[in-house]
Amino acid sequence: MTTAIHETCTIPVTGMTCAGCSSTVQRALEHTPGVSSANVNLMTGSATVDYDPEATSPEGLVAAIRESGYGAELPSPVTADDAALEAQETERTEESRQLQLKVAFSLIAGVLVMLFSMHTMPWIDRISADTRRYLMLGMTLPVVGWAGRHFYTRAWTALKHGGANMNTLIALGTGAALVFSVAMTLADDWFLARGVAPQVYYEAVVWIIGLVLLGNLLEAKAKARTWRALRRLIDLRPPSALVLRGGVEERIPLASVRVGDEVVVRPGETIPVDGLVLHGTGQVDESMLTGEPMPVSKRTGDTVVGATLNRGGAFHYRVTGIGEATVLSQIIRLVRDAQGSKPPIQRLADRISSVFVPAVIALAALTFVAWLIWGPAPAYLHAMVTAVTVLIIACPCAMGLAVPTAVMVATGRGAELGVLIRGGEALERTGDIDVVVLDKTGTITEGRPAVEAIQLEPGAPLDEQRVLQLAASVEHSSEHPLGDAIVREAERRSIPLLPAAHFESHTGEGVTGMVGQQQVVIGKPAFLRAEGVVSGDGTDLARSGPSEHTRVGVAVDGRRVATISISDPIKSTSPEAARGLKRLGLELVMLSGDDRRTADAVARRVGVDRVIADVTPALKLEEIRRIQEQGKSVAMVGDGLNDAPALAQADIGIAMGNGTNVAVEAATITLMRGDLRGVVDGIGLSRRTMRIIRQNLFWAFIYNVVGIPIAAGVLYPAFGLLLSPTIAAAAMAASSVSVVTNSLRLRNYKSVTGSRD
Repeated sequence: MTTAIHETCTIPVTGMTCAGCSSTVQRALEHTPGVSSANVNLMTGSATVDYDPEATSPEGLVAAIRESGYGAELPSPVTADDAALEAQETERTEESRQLQLKVAFSLIAGVLVMLFSMHTMPWIDRISADTRRYLMLGMTLPVVGWAGRHFYTRAWTALKHGGANMNTLIALGTGAALVFSVAMTLADDWFLARGVAPQVYYEAVVWIIGLVLLGNLLEAKAKARTWRALRRLIDLRPPSALVLRGGVEERIPLASVRVGDEVVVRPGETIPVDGLVLHGTGQVDESMLTGEPMPVSKRTGDTVVGATLNRGGAFHYRVTGIGEATVLSQIIRLVRDAQGSKPPIQRLADRISSVFVPAVIALAALTFVAWLIWGPAPAYLHAMVTAVTVLIIACPCAMGLAVPTAVMVATGRGAELGVLIRGGEALERTGDIDVVVLDKTGTITEGRPAVEAIQLEPGAPLDEQRVLQLAASVEHSSEHPLGDAIVREAERRSIPLLPAAHFESHTGEGVTGMVGQQQVVIGKPAFLRAEGVVSGDGTDLARSGPSEHTRVGVAVDGRRVATISISDPIKSTSPEAARGLKRLGLELVMLSGDDRRTADAVARRVGVDRVIADVTPALKLEEIRRIQEQGKSVAMVGDGLNDAPALAQADIGIAMGNGTNVAVEAATITLMRGDLRGVVDGIGLSRRTMRIIRQNLFWAFIYNVVGIPIAAGVLYPAFGLLLSPTIAAAAMAASSVSVVTNSLRLRNYKSVTGSRD
């Protein structure tokens, strides 16, 4: 049995203006043979499709989108992500320009048609009623045929696919008013002979199209502002680089830089691409990528990231990443993908939108019949006007924009704060977190432990130098931070390392190996006992020294010979972050592989109430599960390889950006710098976003609940109040713009800690 091969592609889609539009495109793609899933995002103007390459192709998917009445083009296979975004922005700019022309034309025509429909100006009264109607028809047809043509073509396309959207409502409403008015214009004598005075609604048709287009234009401009975070990221990259070739400095375009080039960076210059410092020093401002305001010192062997600013010093570095391989491009791609994703709450809006338009059409039909039967004379006229008003005011745009606009702005703002959130679902789940579980090493602490002291056991047959040499020789093969501290201490003392054989790492416990003919065991007291090590007279030695120090036992040939005390400084921002998380009402738990005494000391200094110590990576995962079984939603924060299983198990995994690639890949949120305050920012931003989304959905829903009955004439019997189709069009446009504007408030989100913008 062969497994079907599936591929994924993202296709830019143009012409979508509401949730109904995106639903039409999504339905067309889902009905295409070979497509297993499709996600069409209104805000990003893109369709992400999972398909079987043997059954269809990207070109076939583009054809399906075009057949549904919308524009689509495959991005060039050599186009970088940021270049693709540039192309999309160009398309949006052109779309806005076209909308501006259509709005201006429609509104000017609307003013002229309205003047000809009035009877208060002498020069208008000198024109016969028949002539005025023909003049108004002549001004209305270009508006319908050019400015508003897409409403009708897309409504027809949606109908062919068995769907309905905002275009359907506008086309039905204005189309009914236009047909009625044309009939009154061309057959006025026929109506007069039957006692019906000719009455036309050309001004309503023109103003409805003009106001809807104006709403679309305002939406487009507001949506463009939601892209500013990405735009700022793209603009960080300089246009050129100063490269050393053949011993000569040469300034070349950024696109011409290649991996392996030697780049020269002077004070005040922006680093063009990623690389490794060869010589020289610099003070690099990485705040635009990490949110960290303090410059970072760079010297030989350090990595530098493209688009960061060298505040002081000068250095040469070798290029290690260009184009899509750079950190900046990866961030841009992550943010773009996040902005195109849908949170679970979007499903509610999608379900409502899918039945909304057919329900509105049915309500408009009922309104027409009710007014035709019970309405005042002329009943047919009141029936038509109220039905058209219902169709126009009931627009699903606001509901369709309620969620994606907020997700787009929030993920962009998060990127500016150095908090990369992997999409709408992550935003929603992060806002529901009850417990935050913190790893200790590298998360709460600096993650760069240092040896503080080596305490020999009474009667130990080796001196301190030899103990350190043996321990460092074995730990050289280890990736644990404590092992790295031992190796660095040996290097600091210029102690040569010896070859180690039969190295074995027991994750979270210790290591073993052979140095020459001597067997060396390094690790926790329990691990040493399990390896058959005799503790001798120094059993209590492990409990001496400051409580926050981690103590590692060293045994040679089955006998414990020394205890190495290692300290890992607590990050200065960790206590502040803990206070911020508590202010959010979150329960804090610290998981540590260290002994209880060390873990408790660190927890007391930081302000963490609950500590789980002496845990292996497997036990970390079990502890996460145990908390989840209590019905609580858990966020796990870590940075190491041993944190990856727990990060994956947690409801939300948060990885420190300075951690291992495995930890970052397993996480839902990545903090671009090693600062726990980013956790506070991420959770605070998620909660604010969900509040904005609920506000958007509430007001979009209430607008229709209140607006549709008023448009249908529910206030007429008591107050004699009826809405005109023109006012309905203005209200519909205002509702969509208000939702986008409300979402844009997230751009002003401030760090919960108050320490950063």
